Amino acid sequence: MSSVSSPIRHPEVGSARVMTKRGWWLVVLNFVLPGSAQVLAGNRRLGRFGLGATLTLLGLAVVAGVAYLLWPEVVYTVFTNTIGLWLAAAVLVFYAVVWVILTIDTLRLVRLVRAAPGARPLIAGFATVLMIAVCGTAAYGAFVATTASGFLSSVFVAGPSEPPVDGHYNILLLGGDAGPDRDGLRPDSISVVSINAETGQATMISLPRNLEDNPFPADSPLAAVYPEGYGAIDGCEVDACMLNSVFTEVELKSPEMYPNAVAEGSEPGIEGMRDAAEGITGLTIQYYVLIDMQGFADMVDALGGVTITVADRVPMGAGHDEDGNEVAIDYWIEPGEQKMDGFTALWYARSRYETSDYDRIQRQGQLQDAILQQFNPANVLTKFQGVAQAGSQVVKTDVPQGMLGYFVNLASKTKELPVQRLALVPPDVDPEEPDYAYIQQLIATTLAPPASETPAE
Repeated sequence: MSSVSSPIRHPEVGSARVMTKRGWWLVVLNFVLPGSAQVLAGNRRLGRFGLGATLTLLGLAVVAGVAYLLWPEVVYTVFTNTIGLWLAAAVLVFYAVVWVILTIDTLRLVRLVRAAPGARPLIAGFATVLMIAVCGTAAYGAFVATTASGFLSSVFVAGPSEPPVDGHYNILLLGGDAGPDRDGLRPDSISVVSINAETGQATMISLPRNLEDNPFPADSPLAAVYPEGYGAIDGCEVDACMLNSVFTEVELKSPEMYPNAVAEGSEPGIEGMRDAAEGITGLTIQYYVLIDMQGFADMVDALGGVTITVADRVPMGAGHDEDGNEVAIDYWIEPGEQKMDGFTALWYARSRYETSDYDRIQRQGQLQDAILQQFNPANVLTKFQGVAQAGSQVVKTDVPQGMLGYFVNLASKTKELPVQRLALVPPDVDPEEPDYAYIQQLIATTLAPPASETPAE
């Protein structure tokens, strides 16, 4: 040990060449194995502490890696949990501070004044760059962890998890459009996402906003008011008795129907829409996700835009003014591949002028697919602050935070499979006279596994 360590611990200080070489070695050792420079050339107690911290961090990384390979859901659960994220942030900040102390002490051990004059700024600069890179990365990781913790706590609720029903998780997805010309929010995009709890296969069931006479489950408070379907007998409490009016009516006229909605992380209008979607589809809907369409534009911008192949030109405008008078459309989304910012993507998703609700449903599905494919974890991570700020304003849901690990793991399977789509639109479904028994049979057939996957009797 003495013969190996002596040239570094007790160098020939009068030789600039030896001291320069020693300086480079110490800086590199501090980077490769923090604490080793102190063990060989300085305070061994500090060095052992640094080595212990380094090896502990490496050990935790190895354990996390092995756990990810064997039990990915456990890792996802830890890193979508507030306590887990804050612990991760604390570990990263602690190690960053240790690294700063070790780097500064390493530069002291180098004795720059004894090195060759030309090498002094290079050694000091190299050590500083390494310190900034490592500590900056650790600090950014801690920032992401704490920001993620705040974001997740603001969006997701603390509550009990729900089991799958008939092997599926069914989630009501609402695109809310609250404008200055509207009395409250009205969901213009309504879908039920059914996810196979084993395979991750996702089926997107699009419900036209203008469906009429929709039924409600027998235990719904709305079923007592509308036993033959929404507005089927004597109309309803709002102007148009269509599916998306259920939200407005319950939220503004009859919130007492769902007295526990707010306490459970929802709203009366959302619970009314959940009951309507269950009555239409025949599915049990465990959770909902409400996406504010205005905030959606901010999310797309935060992620750097989205690329869409446009089939037909789409107007960016309503085609009429606030008084209902026709006005010319000055801007159009032209056919071909288009890189859309949030404002353009929002119009692509919502435009109905010179098109129909059913065209819009197709465009919304195309946009959802593009977002799933293009916004990968690396993209989200590099733009995390903007994404988190936008996301906390965009999304409202009753998915419990404790279920996030499970759903993130399930989503990794979902992304590997093509999304099945079922739009309840003409000619299969007439929104003015829908056959709900046929609709439920169509959904059940779509969700049923292929014959090859059905267990033999």
